[in-house]
Amino acid sequence: MHIAAMTPIYPGSTDAAGRPATLGVLGGGQLGRMFVHAAQRLGYFTAVLEPDTESPAGLVSHHHIQTDYDDPAGLAQLADLCQAITTEFENVPAQALQTLAQTRPVAPGAAVVGIAQNRIEEKAHFVACADLSGVTCAPYAVIETPAELQAVRDERPDLLPGILKTARLGYDGKGQVRVRNAADLATAWAELGSVACVLEKMLPLTAECSVLVARGWDGQVVSFAPQRNVHVDGILAVTHAYEGNMPPALATRARDAAVAIAQQLSYVGVLCVEFFMVEDGSEHGSLVVNEMAPRPHNSGHYTLDACDASQFDLQVHAMAGLPLPQPRQHSPAIMLNLLGDVWLDASGQRREPDWTAVLRLPGTHLHLYGKLHARAGRKMGHLTITGPDVASVKAVAQRAVALLGLPGYED
Repeated sequence: MHIAAMTPIYPGSTDAAGRPATLGVLGGGQLGRMFVHAAQRLGYFTAVLEPDTESPAGLVSHHHIQTDYDDPAGLAQLADLCQAITTEFENVPAQALQTLAQTRPVAPGAAVVGIAQNRIEEKAHFVACADLSGVTCAPYAVIETPAELQAVRDERPDLLPGILKTARLGYDGKGQVRVRNAADLATAWAELGSVACVLEKMLPLTAECSVLVARGWDGQVVSFAPQRNVHVDGILAVTHAYEGNMPPALATRARDAAVAIAQQLSYVGVLCVEFFMVEDGSEHGSLVVNEMAPRPHNSGHYTLDACDASQFDLQVHAMAGLPLPQPRQHSPAIMLNLLGDVWLDASGQRREPDWTAVLRLPGTHLHLYGKLHARAGRKMGHLTITGPDVASVKAVAQRAVALLGLPGYED
């Protein structure tokens, strides 16, 4: 179903059979859960397609279709229930989105999700729109065959040391290996199964940031200010979201680049674009684009508490064809990611975090995702701290970090 413009799906409306307006999502994780909450708050019914019987989103949705993402009967049931459909993660089969799009508006579309699923296609897109966005990616080479591996070793020694990344199914630091030289590169490619990979040149990074953009069916675009992110072992640990979190010139460039990337894709929905800040000898350094996520993003969770419209509100508005309000951030914020490690003591036994002490701190907003089993490295929730000024937010964040034993916090 190709849609240049669509008739809005209004909350509280009904279809010809008298059924309430229902929005669907493929995937039942925490992003799906927060989407469901945002849709229900507006008055929509919701449906989640997710095989896990204990999925965070499935537990709170009006409908939970417990099938695999590519199950024809499940997809047909989702399409029958819903007036529009989205996805909560990029590794859902693109073919499933294509099937749904034959009868329902799907945002984002299968083609865009397919690009984000493959680093080779993703980087080609970044290069293709570099003139428009003003930002390109790190120098890289594609390795899909032994001949291409040899060509990199012989002709592109400038890419080493680098990071070898699988083209598909890499996230939260998975599918990535640092390589110092040609011997490391050959070993790493073999360890990754000799699958299609991208070798990226290692750059002198000073920080990481991301930008959230929402674009509607009619081409309207709104965006949030860039947030500065800190990762530990490839997983987001801390997001700094306040004025002055990065040099203003780089913030403006990142925001403009993210909008240009979304426009070039004719994107519909919420898109997160991640950037590296790189030392290049200039006063504030430069930017390179790292990757994009065709969905709301962990680094945007602060918008639930610090903005008058969250990334999930905009996701709902975009897919339903509603106007996109330009979000306003009313409070500085710091978001702390809560992994399963917080629930485990030094011997790996479960314990309860000291929520009493944490929730006594001013401006704390605890979000747990309804996951029943804590595991090291598993995203269990997040804590956002807001306040009247940056100094007070930082002070509370430091106390929360100490109480919970969280890594990665830095002023």
